Amino acid sequence: MTRRLELYKCKVCNNIVQVLIDGVGELVCCGEPMELLQPHTNDSEFNEKHVPVFEKDENGNDVVKIGSVPHPMVDEHFIQFIEIISKDKKDMRLKYLFPADEPRMAVNEPFDFDYSVEYCNIHGLWANNSERDEK
Repeated sequence: MTRRLELYKCKVCNNIVQVLIDGVGELVCCGEPMELLQPHTNDSEFNEKHVPVFEKDENGNDVVKIGSVPHPMVDEHFIQFIEIISKDKKDMRLKYLFPADEPRMAVNEPFDFDYSVEYCNIHGLWANNSERDEK
């Protein structure tokens, strides 16, 4: 059974898909079952470069940056996307990133998000709940 907002990856071609509606079928790509991505949440072994961090900018807007130490953004190693999900799981925002982009996502309008996920092309999926960083 697949659940809304889960991410799956093909082990053959590296396609990543996100489930939009719960379903009972198996996701298959390149003739093989796709792997459910389970996000990492503890970044200590990678020097704090992957877990999303929640901050406010100078205007009081929410910002999600990747890592308490900036993540590399080079051709060989970069964050491919950042996604934020609302508390009621009815709304999400997605930002694609490319090498040389800054690994951050500004939220310039009110958005009651609950958590964020990001995908590193080498180290996979990472997540953080927004309440963990609130003081």
